[in-house]
Amino acid sequence: MSTTTIIAIAGLVLVVLAGVLLLATARRRDTDVVSGVMSSETARRDRGPVALSETGEAAPLTGREVELAAVVARREADKPVKVVEKVPVAWVPPDEETIGVTRRQFFNRSIVATFAFGLAGFGASVLAFIWPSNSGGFGSKINVGKIDDINAKIEEGSGFAYYPEGRMWMTNYPSEALDKAKAVYSPPELAGMEAGLVALWQKCPHLGCRVPSCVSSQWFECGCHGSQYNRVGEKKGGPAPRGMDHFAMEVNGEQIVVDTGTVIAGPPIGTNTTGQEAEGPHCVSGGGH
Repeated sequence: MSTTTIIAIAGLVLVVLAGVLLLATARRRDTDVVSGVMSSETARRDRGPVALSETGEAAPLTGREVELAAVVARREADKPVKVVEKVPVAWVPPDEETIGVTRRQFFNRSIVATFAFGLAGFGASVLAFIWPSNSGGFGSKINVGKIDDINAKIEEGSGFAYYPEGRMWMTNYPSEALDKAKAVYSPPELAGMEAGLVALWQKCPHLGCRVPSCVSSQWFECGCHGSQYNRVGEKKGGPAPRGMDHFAMEVNGEQIVVDTGTVIAGPPIGTNTTGQEAEGPHCVSGGGH
């Protein structure tokens, strides 16, 4: 860097510093308090009467006095405004009907209402599941109809009658096998057998599959795992642990009432009161003897 450039920069810096100094000095003179020693002559004049002009008015102010008056006025203007304390007004809670519902209140109430509806729905579904059904359908007593009508439906179905409202099969029980049945079955089952009928739950005792009938063999044959049962539900083959479960039955004159809410476990393995064997080809291969 050349000497000329350095000198120019130094001069510029000096000019800037001088300007700052002048501004600081002027600012300080505006804010300084007038100080000094007043001479005795001046004090006597100050205590004496105010000089009046020939017209009787006060003498005009000097420039110095005007300047001091302006400084005092500026100082008074810069002083903070004194806040007058007021007596606080008593708080009155707002009217909820006037202000309405806030957004936070709306969301809080919505969340609570959603949880309440969810719990109410869940509770209703649980009650509906465990509450006993007395209006008909599965789980209640079903009036299946007259004995003659049931026998006609069994004949129409080639030995089997299905009632979907009770999830059950109904078949004929031979009267000649009643003596053996009395040693195996309970009174609610025997009530229907003595009328020549059996009510069987459609569910396989093995793993709960729906057991269909096989018209050709005149047996029930489960398509899931090959369990087989004769026409009255006694086990003939497959992995099932027992025969098909029965429903309790009541005979009211000519009417047959099946209690689908009372399930009776099927007869043990080896039970064969009717002696019925397969009367034709099996619908499910590999399940029989």
